[in-house]
Amino acid sequence: MWRLCGWSVCTLPREIHGHRRVIMGMNNQTEILLESGTNELEIMEFTVGGEIFGINVAKVREIMMYCAVKPMQNSHPVIEGVFKPRQELITVINLADYLGLPPSQDIDHDIFIIANFNSLNFAFHVHSVVGIHRVSWADIIKPDSTISTADSGIATGIVKIDNQLIVILDFERIVSDISPETGLKVSEISGLEGRQRNDSHIMIVEDSALLIKLISDSLTKSGYNNLTLCNNGQEAWNYLMKVKSGEEPKDVKCIITDIEMPLMDGHRLTKLVKTDNDLKSIPVVIFSSLINEQMRLKGESLGADVQLSKPEIGLLVQEIDKLLLK
Repeated sequence: MWRLCGWSVCTLPREIHGHRRVIMGMNNQTEILLESGTNELEIMEFTVGGEIFGINVAKVREIMMYCAVKPMQNSHPVIEGVFKPRQELITVINLADYLGLPPSQDIDHDIFIIANFNSLNFAFHVHSVVGIHRVSWADIIKPDSTISTADSGIATGIVKIDNQLIVILDFERIVSDISPETGLKVSEISGLEGRQRNDSHIMIVEDSALLIKLISDSLTKSGYNNLTLCNNGQEAWNYLMKVKSGEEPKDVKCIITDIEMPLMDGHRLTKLVKTDNDLKSIPVVIFSSLINEQMRLKGESLGADVQLSKPEIGLLVQEIDKLLLK
């Protein structure tokens, strides 16, 4: 087991194509973030209650040793409290409590994974961090409806590494369950209802059953009713190939895509679209919880026309208007 060797900097084993190397701290995530359209990601493996889980390294800002936190009265039961490691106050979520798993047997050696997504920071209390693995999105299996539904699923994917199954948790869903106001702000489009219908063909590429429904419903209420829904980048690319060949008659006027998806991620899809002579004129809007400075640079290098951070659904509709109602 690899442990943290300092307060905010750690040494973790990192495997790439079967070869192991050691990375100091989380600043090195820029290396993977700035590689363009490789359809790969890095998974941080960690444990809670003896079970193995994973988180996309792109979400991880840093990892820290466990420390005492300030409890907050009347907060959600799985919120341990808050702490202030530097100049910001961070909420701590106890993953064992949320997942219904046994508590830590050695809390002094527990870990806080500081994550950033949806333009917010959270600390997830876990029991150990094992290492980092670089994998292809093509190797990640999306859980079927028997174990992950739009209403209750908390896993975005499962990957097999070293003969062990690692469950990649849906951290956005976890935070939204605890604090619903951090989810998609569907109320932002209430003033757009009743607009004139627009028949422009829009593709929505999103692996979350809950989010793809919320996005499509929001666009429909805003007047966009000619929608094609795809569950991952590979499905979207296959559809675009049919459009090119004439099997699908609909001309695509805009593509809205998430980044994190099994089989093919949104960055790879963007690269394929923008390097195809027949498709490159189609506007690509990246709508993801991962949008930050590094991710924005990567998206720009791939040719993305617009990049927005979830949960700003109102801004998404505004940007679609700018692209299609010129």
